[in-house]
Amino acid sequence: MIAFAAMAALFALAPLVVYPGFMMKAMLFALFACAFNLLAGYGKLVSFGHSMFLGTAGYVCGHAAKVWGFTPELAVLAGTAAAALLGVASGWLAIRRSGIYFAMVTLAFAQMIYFVALQAPFTGGEDGLQGVPRGHLFGVIDLADPVNLYGFVLAIFLGGFFLIMRLVGSPFGLVLKGLSDHEPRAQSLGLDTARYKLVAFTLSAALAGLAGSTKAITSQIVTLSDVHWSMSGEVLLMTFLGGVGTLFGPVVGAFVVVAMQNYLASLGQWVIVIHGAIFVLCVLAFRRGIVGELIAFAGRRTNRGGAPAHSGPGH
Repeated sequence: MIAFAAMAALFALAPLVVYPGFMMKAMLFALFACAFNLLAGYGKLVSFGHSMFLGTAGYVCGHAAKVWGFTPELAVLAGTAAAALLGVASGWLAIRRSGIYFAMVTLAFAQMIYFVALQAPFTGGEDGLQGVPRGHLFGVIDLADPVNLYGFVLAIFLGGFFLIMRLVGSPFGLVLKGLSDHEPRAQSLGLDTARYKLVAFTLSAALAGLAGSTKAITSQIVTLSDVHWSMSGEVLLMTFLGGVGTLFGPVVGAFVVVAMQNYLASLGQWVIVIHGAIFVLCVLAFRRGIVGELIAFAGRRTNRGGAPAHSGPGH
């Protein structure tokens, strides 16, 4: 809770020294990475198709706001609900497999959603869904005001992160960790492992959809890149770079990746090469990720500092 409060204060004051647009983009991708980490880090179910939830929610939210005239909060809820429903449908089939087979099933679903987004008339095809209105939050708060918009994104991120934090520390989170450690033993205890996996998959999809819906309102455009397989690769990089299975690792990883995208944009396609090189380095050199390695280092220091002194030979 202390670390969460410190992060909230830091992000609230960040626009005083950092460009707010960068912070909003980084926070939304951080929420997306945290949603992915809930499934991959704590459930050990690595999805190769999580972009379908981000993109689907964005399209539904953008269409609801632009065509149906929904207020921002209702449009975001509509997008999140669409992602959750997609999570139930795809997860019901995907959880019947594990390992690489699970990953391939999720990738196949994501490719299906990509081609739907490419062909459907309401998505705008290759041009994307443009001109998504920001509107007035609860009919009162004008999101065209940059201060109000930043507060809206900050509240969404902190709310989503706090929910994940509570889930991980709850009995549900402990059962999820138990399933990832030894699923046959959990089954022998009478736990319905398939149901827990499906709930985790759906929650992860809904939170990814929350990030996608908010992104649509913030950027006012939804494109095919949001549902492309490369977006799933990016969130994988963010999570493993920061530290899979840690609470704050995906946040750190997301900020590092978004910072590289922003400040190395002049390098063009070489940014992708740099991403790949960093991922390879992460896998080979520090498999726990940035935050995971820091936690391990702090643990080693604590153990050395608290070790009892050796007795002399006379004792």
